[in-house]
Amino acid sequence: MKKILCALLVLTLVFSLVACGQKPASGGAEEQGGGEAEVKEDNWKIAIITNTVSQNEEEYRSAEFVQKKYGKDKIVHELWPDNFMTEQEQMISVLTKLAADPDIKAVIINQAVPGTNPSVDKFLEARDKDDVLIVYASPQENAPDVSVRADFILQPDELAMGSTIPNQAKRQGAKTLVHYSFPRHMSIPMLAERRSLMKEECAKIGLEFVDATAPDPTSEAGVTGAQQFILEDVPKMVKKYGKDTSFFSTNCSMQVPLIKAAFDAGAIYSQPCCPSPYHGFPSALGLQVPEDIVGGLQDVIDQTTKIVVDAGLGGRFSTWPVPAAMMATIASADYAVEWIEGRTNGKVDEKVLADCMADYAGLEISLNPYVEDGVSYDNYLLFLMDFLTYGDLPN
Repeated sequence: MKKILCALLVLTLVFSLVACGQKPASGGAEEQGGGEAEVKEDNWKIAIITNTVSQNEEEYRSAEFVQKKYGKDKIVHELWPDNFMTEQEQMISVLTKLAADPDIKAVIINQAVPGTNPSVDKFLEARDKDDVLIVYASPQENAPDVSVRADFILQPDELAMGSTIPNQAKRQGAKTLVHYSFPRHMSIPMLAERRSLMKEECAKIGLEFVDATAPDPTSEAGVTGAQQFILEDVPKMVKKYGKDTSFFSTNCSMQVPLIKAAFDAGAIYSQPCCPSPYHGFPSALGLQVPEDIVGGLQDVIDQTTKIVVDAGLGGRFSTWPVPAAMMATIASADYAVEWIEGRTNGKVDEKVLADCMADYAGLEISLNPYVEDGVSYDNYLLFLMDFLTYGDLPN
């Protein structure tokens, strides 16, 4: 009898070991809600919320690209209202509608403009946070508030730009750096700190820093009014400070008029607010944008280089080699699929995320946590790239 009991115990132990061995290697995926997604693999959907074309075309087009890649049955594309500052209820309604669809397993928000947090709170009233991956790109609210709502956050390293932009401007021959913004953006800690760092760096390297206030595109003036202001103000600045002036604006909708005005005046433009060969350049310079915005990137770079160099402005215009905003959407969507299908170690697997970003960019991407007032926000991830300069830098 004892022999029979021992044999049964051994068989039970073997069975339990085999059963444990059949669990997914990613372990954390089940703990974070990934197990349910694996059971319903065919039913998952990813929601991507972007700004409109007039606010940021790259974000909008990147969502379209993801839809083409995975299918409209898998990718739901929603839009923030143009005047999001005054239409918070509409923002909440977007997330409320998404929460009602149980197949939504991830929500990617690019950009996480003011009003995103209460909208996500409304979403989480109906959904279990463990069952849904929430991603913010370029949030415009305080780090403590966004980091507790988003599973991870992606943003270009704005603080490092406080040094990189002035130094690039100087390499391009600038003697002055004009910084356009408005009170709403300067209330965002990271953007305000970047401005302070720019000013300090300019003083160190011998550039004059000019703090210029432009109309807020979400105010009564609207996008059109803000753009018209830039078109009229840049020539005045060039007349006052000379052509060796580099122009920077914190707002997406201002990039097209800023590039156009700087180009027409023969001035310098070191980087868009959301660094990218697509951000502002095609519309400002009249480029032909290919239908395949990912595969056609080099063609757009070549077109831009030719126009800039032919105008005698080689070396005076630059950006990042790949679109930061598009990479945030596309890489986050690819990562969301990996998480849904149980191939990540929990919700925030930095290695898998960095691989998704590198696959899009074609170069290695380093991720660093955002630190504010001595507090490190480990899920608030910053990334940085070197410049792409159109033409040769001056000697």
